[in-house]
Order: sequence, then structure tokens, then C-alpha cells
Amino acid sequence: MLVIGIAGTELNAQERDWLQHPACGGVILFTRNFASRMQVGELSQAIREAAPRPQLICVDQEGGRVQRFREGYSALPPLEGFDALYRQDRDSALELAREHAWLMANEILASGVDLSFAPVVDLGRGNRAIGNRAFSPDPQIVADFTRAYVEGMHGAGMAATLKHFPGHGSVLEDTHFDNAADPRSLDELRTTDLVPFAAGIAAGADAVMMAHVAYPQVAPEPAGYSPLWINEILRKEMHFRGVVFSDDIGMAAAHGVGGIKARIDAHYDAGCDVVLVCHPQLVEESLAAVDQRGPLNTMALVGLIGRGALGWDALLADTRYDHAQHAIDRDELRRTA
Repeated sequence: MLVIGIAGTELNAQERDWLQHPACGGVILFTRNFASRMQVGELSQAIREAAPRPQLICVDQEGGRVQRFREGYSALPPLEGFDALYRQDRDSALELAREHAWLMANEILASGVDLSFAPVVDLGRGNRAIGNRAFSPDPQIVADFTRAYVEGMHGAGMAATLKHFPGHGSVLEDTHFDNAADPRSLDELRTTDLVPFAAGIAAGADAVMMAHVAYPQVAPEPAGYSPLWINEILRKEMHFRGVVFSDDIGMAAAHGVGGIKARIDAHYDAGCDVVLVCHPQLVEESLAAVDQRGPLNTMALVGLIGRGALGWDALLADTRYDHAQHAIDRDELRRTA
């Protein structure tokens, strides 16, 4: 299945055609698709009405600099601020992370959107793309926050997606713009970057997003193109049974295997269930590439569709909503914004 990007705040005729394709399983929204809370709800409804099958509507609403919907939504602080709080009072910090997750997920679900790709469980070790999106440089602390964040999202009725497997935080390069290779061994990764993923999987995380990072001591290709990483390590060794997403095939680090069809084939052949095509200019070619493959797992995304959403009126009337907003509005969390 593909999750595709669209161009603006309303569906155009070509995008309505894309939604008819049997391989189109969802839409990912960005700031370019946002004008207001009401408009997002209307766009989500229009996507569902235009498609002949259920669509998973997604966004990256992590907080900090990666928050696609802003006006009318809580200003979510970046995850990095939780680390200092944890070192002062572990239990309070973890409870605050649950509130951050619950608040984020409820606002997204109330907007008619099913899934925010969260939490980031990469280690905070200087990567240009991750930066203050990570909870901590310490894998055990990130593992604790991962469990708490998954619990908070599930409490709101949203599936949780761990990203970016097997860990994007310990290389310098930003894979949006550059290739990245992590030279460490699998044994080293098992005791560091993989620790939060193991914790999230044990906590019941529903999906994993792959990193466009290569780990040449483990496998020659980037992780999203690697059967060893997906089938042997993630599925067999770590017992993950959920949905595996690629990262965006338009990113520079995804280009190494060739053109659009080669990228899509490599992801599917490696074991990805869903390929992200975030740039609208790549969607037409991507759909054509999928036409040349055999049957896809068309039910892979259904279990991720949001459940139990309150809607904005009910959410605003919920006393926990006001409490959660005040709880996360702390100077300690805002300092890294």
C-alpha cells in the first residue's frame, strides 16, 4: 500500500483519481495542507468520501519544530525537554509524557485525522534531522519515555508508531538531504539504539517507521531496503507483528537504489507493508509502479484507523484536556523549543 501526499488544502481532480487506485491506502498531511482546524476536518472528510475504501489519514504532529497543525492546537513542546525533568523526578516526567501524548493524539483525532507518526524514539546524540525531537541521549531513559508515550497515545485511541528504526539519532547526516551510514556493529546497536524500540514493541506499539540509514556492519543497504533488518531482526528477533512503514521515498537518502519504481520495489521486497510518497509530484509514477506488482496487503492499514475520537466539542469540555494543556506548558519543556 501507498500513503500519498497531496498539494493543498482541498482535493483536486487528479488527487481524487489517485484515491481510486487500489494501492492507495492513505494520505499524509503537511503544513501545506493546513489552514484551520475546521478546514482539516473538512479535508479529512473529503478524502474519505472520495475513496472507495477506508483511508488512513496521517500527519507528523510531534511537537516542537515538527508540528504541522498549529493555529487552534496546543503548542506542544519538543521531547528533548523531558530529559532534564526525568533526572529530577522520574515518575512526574513520565506522567507528563503520557499527558503530552494524550493531548497530541486527542487533538489530531478530533480533527478527523487517524494517526500522528509518533513517538520519535531515536537517541538524542546530535543528528541534524532529529535534534530536539529526541527524548534523551540515554537509551534506558528513552525506553522509559517510549513506554509512557505509547500508553498515552493508546489512552486517546490512537495507534503508536516508533521511528526511525533501527535508530537515526547516532549519525550526523540528515537523510532528507544526504546519505547516512552508521559504522557500529549489531551488538553495539542492540545495547543502545535498539533498546527504546524493544521497549515500545513490548508496550504494544502498532507500527514502526524505517530509517533511510545504512548500517554496513549489519547489512549493505539502508534499513528500509533491508530484508535482514525488517524480516530477521525486527520481525523474528524482536517479535514485532505490526505495520512497517518506509520513510518518504522522496528523501535524498532513498535515491541510492534508483528511480521511483526501484525504490518502491526495494521497500516491498525487503518487507515494508506501506511506502510513504510524500511529494505529490511522485505519486502518479508511484501508483504506476505498484500496478506492475502482485497483490498487496490491502488490510495492513485498517487497524491503524483512529478509534474513540471525542470530537472538538467533547474534547474542549473534557476537564483532562485543560489539565493536560497546563501540565505541558512548563518552562523546563519550552527551553529547547
